[in-house]
Amino acid sequence: MSRTGFLARRDTEAVEQMDRPDCDPVKLDRTYAQFGLVNSVVSGWRRTYTTLLRPAFSTERTNTLLDIGSGGGDVPRVLARWARADGFRLELTAIDPDARAHAHAMQRRPLPGLSFRRALSSELVAEGAVFDVVLSNHVLHHLTEQEREALLDDSEALTTRVAVHSDIHRHPLAYALFSVATLPLPGSFIREDGLTSIRRSYTPPELQHVVAGREGWRVRTMAPFINLLVLERGTGGPYVPGAGRA
Repeated sequence: MSRTGFLARRDTEAVEQMDRPDCDPVKLDRTYAQFGLVNSVVSGWRRTYTTLLRPAFSTERTNTLLDIGSGGGDVPRVLARWARADGFRLELTAIDPDARAHAHAMQRRPLPGLSFRRALSSELVAEGAVFDVVLSNHVLHHLTEQEREALLDDSEALTTRVAVHSDIHRHPLAYALFSVATLPLPGSFIREDGLTSIRRSYTPPELQHVVAGREGWRVRTMAPFINLLVLERGTGGPYVPGAGRA
């Protein structure tokens, strides 16, 4: 079977090794440690930050951001640095229900304004929490249909400005490039699980179908092979470089 045929449909039965409760803990820890490098190359968060997140921030107050399913915490860490460099006051909450991910994130050097919780988004909804920005990175493809709908419901309840769920665009070229590019990363689940992630991920038309009945949501695509589910409710005013810096 060709790779095009191989990826014609989502492989919802495939399971990533790091999602198994009995996976190798040493490999899992290395996987979390390598996420920062991989996400810096394939996830496109710098562009997402400048086009969708930064316009939602205000230089006149403290902004709030929630990262759902934060794993080892590399994405909120880099967002915190970018926001600080742009003169924004930003408090970030990163949540993950997996005890192993939470433990890895807590072992790293603390970063001002960034806190980690072992929690589900539904727990924060029950608490009445709200945030300017709600986001996730490579979470959508892990979820069942029921879990995905619950995540979108929670996002609508939790965000006051913008929600962005970033995930992989399932594509034969993405599969081939990732397979080759991750060969130098032994001793972790990055390559095996990354390829499984691509098999489980959505195409843009499939995501369009997912949010067809949800008001305000839209699908955006970015290179390389990135899908964004976006809900925008307002902005924090114009961004002025250097504004708000001490």
